[in-house]
Amino acid sequence: MAEDKTYSCVRILDEDSVPRYMHYGEDFINVKLPAGTRVVYAKPPMKPIENRKAAIRYALNNPEGDAKPLYAQLKPGMKVTIAIDDISVPLPPMRTPDLRQQMLEVVLQILEDHGVEDYEMVIALALHRPMTASEIKRMVGSEIFNKYYPHRLYNMDGEDKENMVILGTTRHGEEVQMVRRAAESDLLIYVNINYVPMNGGYKSIATGLAGYTGIRHHHNPKTILASDSYMDPEKSALYSSNERIGKVIRENLNVFHIETTLNNKMYDDNLMFLARPEDIWSPADHLKFKAMQKALERVPRPAKRALFHKIPADYGLVGVHAGETEAVHAKTLEKCWQQHAVEMEGQADVMIYGIPFESPYNVNSILNPILVHVMALGYFFNMYRGKPVIKKGGTLIITHPCYDDFDPDHHPSYIEFFNLCLSETRDSKVLAHKWEEKFAHNPNYIEMYRRGNAYHGVHPFYMWYWGENGRAHIGRVIVVGAENSYVPERMGWLAADTMEDALEMAKDFHGPSPEITMMHHPPFLIADMI
Repeated sequence: MAEDKTYSCVRILDEDSVPRYMHYGEDFINVKLPAGTRVVYAKPPMKPIENRKAAIRYALNNPEGDAKPLYAQLKPGMKVTIAIDDISVPLPPMRTPDLRQQMLEVVLQILEDHGVEDYEMVIALALHRPMTASEIKRMVGSEIFNKYYPHRLYNMDGEDKENMVILGTTRHGEEVQMVRRAAESDLLIYVNINYVPMNGGYKSIATGLAGYTGIRHHHNPKTILASDSYMDPEKSALYSSNERIGKVIRENLNVFHIETTLNNKMYDDNLMFLARPEDIWSPADHLKFKAMQKALERVPRPAKRALFHKIPADYGLVGVHAGETEAVHAKTLEKCWQQHAVEMEGQADVMIYGIPFESPYNVNSILNPILVHVMALGYFFNMYRGKPVIKKGGTLIITHPCYDDFDPDHHPSYIEFFNLCLSETRDSKVLAHKWEEKFAHNPNYIEMYRRGNAYHGVHPFYMWYWGENGRAHIGRVIVVGAENSYVPERMGWLAADTMEDALEMAKDFHGPSPEITMMHHPPFLIADMI
């Protein structure tokens, strides 16, 4: 059941159709698209569960698979570790109380009721940047933060050699690395927020609690290029690797997995019109949008960025399941497809979408050129099931300023990767062979990851690899509105001043009447191609 009135998510424009708005970094632009263009919108948000804590308790007491209820696994004197997803999901961050806070409140009460005293909470960062104290406090709530931080609630450190262990290897020789505290616990509880099908399942632990030694086995060009669809577990080599690693974890650890699924209500009621087709906006909606555009034009970019990062999303809980990892994740995927999958038929010559101000890797920071790349060719390109929206060799048109702006505290290794590595080659295999380990073991980058708030030195390589399928499939990328020429050139992209110019350039490759599809992200949607 949907919160909003229903509407057709797939719309074909005619000559009289109103312009579409597109994200353009920290701004919005309007584009008039040709008649016959297919524009695809996200489904309306599913109706949320009203009593979140009651749903969480029910899931813990009625687990999936062969798992016992959480309370039945607890006894005095046991050692428990709770692993928690970091703030890379959801986007934007959700209104407080964060769902992770509510899950922790329920879980911690059950632990205390059953006499468990030795428990710690580890934020599963993998190679992401450490969360700040204020970010952790917002996520878990002031009561839990004040009681447990930083001794029993803390960021994991994937470079702390003494506190990272190898559980074993898979049949493919993949080393299964794990935070020592979790590996040596009688019970590992994973607290997850699932936003799209790429999250959750074995990946939460296999990747989330590992460092470079473990992650390098699947975050590499070979594995990523072998994934026909990141969204479909049956076609993803990355999922297969995580499943192999997950089975080694299951053989060595007792894991109780808690997964929650969110709807896609990223706007509050006042801005909910932004998620709907422009054709059905009210006159008040159009006025509101124009006023918002005008206001943004007068605000400096850093101020706009800070403002957007402070606006929380109005996500609702639509599913919570707990117990055995595979059984839980199967239920989670059902909810994800129900909310995000939009059925479509026929591939396009030209695909269009705007790149917004945020990705999983720049929360409270800057969407630098490498992150623009991963949004364009990694995440948005891969949001399909079955086959890509765009034909092999097709043209992708994106809108973003492509500013040469990096956060030196969060993304220091990105600066060197962009200016040094990409100036020599865009070939992922060459990058991996020549540069990856140098960045991964660079002592300065390691120190900034461990003691500061920097992404691990190797992280920009993974962002480049993540676009491997998009680069291999798409014939060319045209960026509309780039503020300079060298960022698109460094990426291997073409540039156009306007959407009209970009579409004319596309005709040089696809003839006078190309089939055009615009994916109206966000809210994010997954094309269910038939």
